[in-house]
Amino acid sequence: MTPEIISIIVLALLFLVATIRSVNMGILAFVAAFAVGVPVAGMTTEDVVAGFPGDLFLVLMGLTFLFGFAQQNGSIDLLVQWSLKAVRGRVAAAPWIFFALSAMLISVGALFAVAVVAPLAIPFARRYGMNQLMMGMMVVHGALAGAFSPISVYGAFINGYLQQEGLPTDPLALFLVPLVFNLVVASIVYLTMGGRQLRGLKIDDNAEGQGTGALSAPTSASGGPGLSGTPGSKGVSASVLTSPSAVAGTSRATPYQKLTLLGLAVLALGTAVFGFDVGVLSLSIASVLAIASPKASKEAMTKISWPTVILVAGVLTYVNVLETAGTIAYVSSGISAIGIPLVAALLLCYLAGITSAMASSVGIIGVAIALAVPFLQSGAIDPIGFVVALAIAATIVDVSPFSTNGALVLANVDEADRDKFYRHMLVYAGIVVAVGPGLAWLTVLVPGWL
Repeated sequence: MTPEIISIIVLALLFLVATIRSVNMGILAFVAAFAVGVPVAGMTTEDVVAGFPGDLFLVLMGLTFLFGFAQQNGSIDLLVQWSLKAVRGRVAAAPWIFFALSAMLISVGALFAVAVVAPLAIPFARRYGMNQLMMGMMVVHGALAGAFSPISVYGAFINGYLQQEGLPTDPLALFLVPLVFNLVVASIVYLTMGGRQLRGLKIDDNAEGQGTGALSAPTSASGGPGLSGTPGSKGVSASVLTSPSAVAGTSRATPYQKLTLLGLAVLALGTAVFGFDVGVLSLSIASVLAIASPKASKEAMTKISWPTVILVAGVLTYVNVLETAGTIAYVSSGISAIGIPLVAALLLCYLAGITSAMASSVGIIGVAIALAVPFLQSGAIDPIGFVVALAIAATIVDVSPFSTNGALVLANVDEADRDKFYRHMLVYAGIVVAVGPGLAWLTVLVPGWL
């Protein structure tokens, strides 16, 4: 068998064994990277190690460490309270607030907008008994909705590459079409994962005897919000429900909380406006907080999501072996050789989507566009329509726990819920990978062809 076929078989076995035996796939992927890379792909040990995503490792470690401080000292609780006030206590509006926040941050250049928003949104969902998967996916789809603005990393990269190749560009279409696509997907997620059950629920800070964070809703004979503050259950007659982890007391920030919140603001501003490396900046801010409170540092260190870090780093190390072995190019060249441009475009969308679920979306888009340049230049297919469809196909799958955005969401889930969340996330990601690229092709590219 050729190196390409062997590497594909091993990849399939990684998923199978990790799923059946509940073993961290990152560990298995590290082993597979050396087992396939050295004897099969002709790589040296140093070559395999060079594929380790050190920058992403730094990002995941730094961000989960920094937000460990925010969770430990109550800063996240304050932001949750302030977020509720922004929507006047309407719990149903909260997922859309976080969706919009992610979209806004990434549209102005914050590539890791999910890293800033997820640590706020997931605890919010957990606090008020909302579906954490729904909230996490709202955050990711919000980031994907704003990802292709002309001044974002994705938008600037694609528009620049097309200009370099002498192909037509349409920055407005590249921005607005993915925005609408992800808005529609987010609406479906919201309506099917419990959003409708949140209607009428409000945070009642003045509920007698409940303290800050009580949930209130109108009494309904046919069943309203659930017992113990869980939205969606039936047959409750009380008009005030207590949040699962209501925060009693003032919403004023302590000096250390103010320092933490300032650090988070610096992180958002530094990455969005000044383009600082998010991993280095988050570690730098965390170091300041650690010096200010060594005790808090020890507790925050336990919040680093090492299983998630290993999972993502291991999978991406193996993806580098796939690229070196020529597996991606092998599959791509076979697709590009198809004589029907529209079918070739569909297969390229799926190739980009499936590969991007475990690798860099920007890198995969670049490879896929490069493979498609010959028939794009020939006029056999609409270049703008194809590029927009490809952009959606390669990023809609970022809900995967193996992608950066998915991993950042998973890293912020409470450890007690993480295994269950991971399984549900895999199911959702599987559906998106199976359907998303095809829908992008069907709704964006096919109408222009017809």
